[in-house]
Amino acid sequence: MPFISTKTNVTVSKEKETQLKKRLGQAISILPGKSENWLMLAIEGDVPMYFRGDNSEPIAYIDVKVYGGASSDACGKMTQELTAIYGDILGIAPDHLYVSYFGTGDWGWNGNNF
Repeated sequence: MPFISTKTNVTVSKEKETQLKKRLGQAISILPGKSENWLMLAIEGDVPMYFRGDNSEPIAYIDVKVYGGASSDACGKMTQELTAIYGDILGIAPDHLYVSYFGTGDWGWNGNNF
């Protein structure tokens, strides 16, 4: 049950959204036990954002939530892949990207919790 939420000040066209969906669907398998079959995405472009007091460069905040959790090693590998994905597709420099990870033992779906 992974969820990846993206907020960026970049305009995300339908083409770029589709590219992100595809690449994120592949990348989620870096986290053990996670797959695109359960992946939910939210992609918000044109968000007013500032980094270091400036909004003139492409920036993004990516929030990765997972049922259970993931090791620091797996999260590190995922961060490397996310950095590549957002650089390739949205032109965001590695030092203008934050990624956070949250694991939980309580996750609801279909009227129940796992």
